[in-house]
Amino acid sequence: MRLTTYTDYALRTLMYLAVNRDRLVTIQDIASLHSISKNHLTKVVHHLGQLGMVTTVRGRNGGLKLGWEPADINIGAVVRQTETDFHMAECFDGSNNHGVFASACVLEDVLGTATAAYLKVLDGVCLADLVKKPAGRTGKSAVGQPLQFHAKRPSAE
Repeated sequence: MRLTTYTDYALRTLMYLAVNRDRLVTIQDIASLHSISKNHLTKVVHHLGQLGMVTTVRGRNGGLKLGWEPADINIGAVVRQTETDFHMAECFDGSNNHGVFASACVLEDVLGTATAAYLKVLDGVCLADLVKKPAGRTGKSAVGQPLQFHAKRPSAE
């Protein structure tokens, strides 16, 4: 499965805000850092704001900040809120299923099980896990460090 650019931008935004909790961040800050479209990122931030995950402060010295604690932002919930669908193959979309084996195909069940497992892993990760600093290290985040998975956290819906 491949995440959409929209979800990728949402996750990057949340991670950047989690790492920079001591200040307000602008959309331009995030767009410049990742060399991504400011216009597209604005739509993503608006959606995250509607969900309550991001709070916006208007005005000359305004910006963005996390609306919730990083430990309360479940990555599985973010992915579910930002992905348009989880159609792994044509057979997932009943209105567009033209496969020769459509009536007897078990591929949908197999891929459905795989998708559920994928989301279950993401449900065990919160934003705090993604930006955790390893003990004794300085720097912005622990990118590339192994994650510790937790029991399913409450969803951010």
